[in-house]
Amino acid sequence: MNQTYRSRVAWVLGWLWMAFAAYNTWDLIAHGRIPSALIAGAVLGAITLLVFLLALRPATITRQNGVWVRNPLRNAFIPWHAVDQADVSNAIAITSGDTVVRCWTPQPTARDRARSLRGSVRPARRGRYPSMQPQPTKAEQAAAEALAGRTHSDWVAQQINELSESRKAESTGETRVTWSPSALAAIAATLVLIVLAIVLS
Repeated sequence: MNQTYRSRVAWVLGWLWMAFAAYNTWDLIAHGRIPSALIAGAVLGAITLLVFLLALRPATITRQNGVWVRNPLRNAFIPWHAVDQADVSNAIAITSGDTVVRCWTPQPTARDRARSLRGSVRPARRGRYPSMQPQPTKAEQAAAEALAGRTHSDWVAQQINELSESRKAESTGETRVTWSPSALAAIAATLVLIVLAIVLS
């Protein structure tokens, strides 16, 4: 079964912007005047391109045969048998032989790490008076310490490592990193719009 990992906040905000851009495009076509409408359209197009590339396109997708990584401008496919290790620093990095694919999303942040550390169970303090709060067991404390500081990115990297071990035998193909046709098409369309705005203004 396919599983897609991405920034939900960026994805929601990206689609809100797309709706805003679509309404403004209709308004420019219906009521705008050349050349001001073209200039406004070019600015709108440039911002929409950035939103598409940085918020909507990026995703890390686990599939039956391997992991797909969609970054702003490039696509990468790593079959499970070719995954050496998935590690997390400032991004998830998947190593496959001499190739290292860095995932644009999900990204760990210092805020996520701090929240994870705050949410971990702290050992019970021995005070003078008995506490009314339930005290965690030793097993719960050990589990909390093991998970302390772990973010969603750490969990995704762990899933990739586990899937690469369990599905090695059923995957085929080679690691490949290519330019994204949709990203290049979006850039080309935006450049055409900008050139038209400059020429006709």
